[in-house]
Amino acid sequence: MSWMAWTLPTALFFLAIGTSLVAMTLWSLISPAPARRGLLPMETTRGDRFFITLLSSAFVHVGWLAATDASVLWASGLSLALAFVLMRWG
Repeated sequence: MSWMAWTLPTALFFLAIGTSLVAMTLWSLISPAPARRGLLPMETTRGDRFFITLLSSAFVHVGWLAATDASVLWASGLSLALAFVLMRWG
């Protein structure tokens, strides 16, 4: 695995994603959520909205890096706001 720069932030990022996936799985097993319609044009469950949130956060960060030289923390803040909206009303 020497091809990737495994820095502490990189390791923490992947650890957070893995922990979130395990937590969402356990939450779904303990308290299954019915599919519902919200802002998204399809019925989604909690897990669906979480997956869409992860994908959209990746697109926000890649777009941010491609479009601006500003700090990536702004993209992270935008992604957190988007995640809140998608998970709550998506």
